[in-house]
Amino acid sequence: MVVFLGLPLAVFVIFVVSPFVQALWYSLTDWSGFTSGMNFVGFDNYVKLFHDDIFLKAVRNNVELAIVVPLVTIVLALTLATLVTVGGAGTGTVRGLRNSGFYRIVSFFPYVIPAIVIGLIWAQVFTPGSGILDAVLSKIGLHQFENYAWLGDARTAMPASMFVMIWGFVGFYMVLFIAAIRGIDPEVFEAARIDGAGRFRTAVSLILPLIRDNVQTAYIYLGIAALDAFVYMQALNPGGGPQNSTLVMPQQLFTTAFTKGQFGYSTAMGVILAVVTMLFAFLVFLVNTLTGGRERKVRR
Repeated sequence: MVVFLGLPLAVFVIFVVSPFVQALWYSLTDWSGFTSGMNFVGFDNYVKLFHDDIFLKAVRNNVELAIVVPLVTIVLALTLATLVTVGGAGTGTVRGLRNSGFYRIVSFFPYVIPAIVIGLIWAQVFTPGSGILDAVLSKIGLHQFENYAWLGDARTAMPASMFVMIWGFVGFYMVLFIAAIRGIDPEVFEAARIDGAGRFRTAVSLILPLIRDNVQTAYIYLGIAALDAFVYMQALNPGGGPQNSTLVMPQQLFTTAFTKGQFGYSTAMGVILAVVTMLFAFLVFLVNTLTGGRERKVRR
């Protein structure tokens, strides 16, 4: 018992729990990160955070990302997964669209590209004047976008960044949902077709409840990715965008620590980010429970 449980527990405490405890301690100090000396300042860093307009703006941006990116990604991924599994002909055996294997490969391709590469590619696409997007829009007659700065306008910087993240995520979660749908008994779909259920009704009333746990897991992972979003935002708008419209907490944390040398203050930001992430996961589980997720699972 000691060998099989004690050693893994010790590794977990040393490499997982201990860094969290150290982060909590550093967040209560004025440590600069480059010296061994530090002074205990209590909760001064946290008080300062809640009066820091830039950090609060970053928190709002992160919350916005955590709401929009997972929701849109899951809707798109689930729609595409349904089309390539049960969206085929309305007669005969239930099957997906023709050449569905090709669609799966194409949609999954963006996920194999590193996030930093995706960000850099789309930063070039959005470049005013020389970017592909402005060139295409001008070519089809939308000349008002000939030199439009998508990432330089506070009105479009965040939507453009969200689009890039969704583009990078949707393929993987589409494949995840396809695997979950493939695990459903085909006779269930046949019975639904015999009862006259269309594709939309099948997706909403049959597929979604049966893969509810997969959707919940996907939402949590996507939410955590959106709350981080450092790589995407740093590649698209290293400075946080116009009027800090795309600034996220990890970006502000990085700048505060490695540019300003305020590691104690930046560690407090990290603690807040961890709390927000755990709160997000808790809310997802709570909503799933309150809407009958566990009851439906037991009934099945």
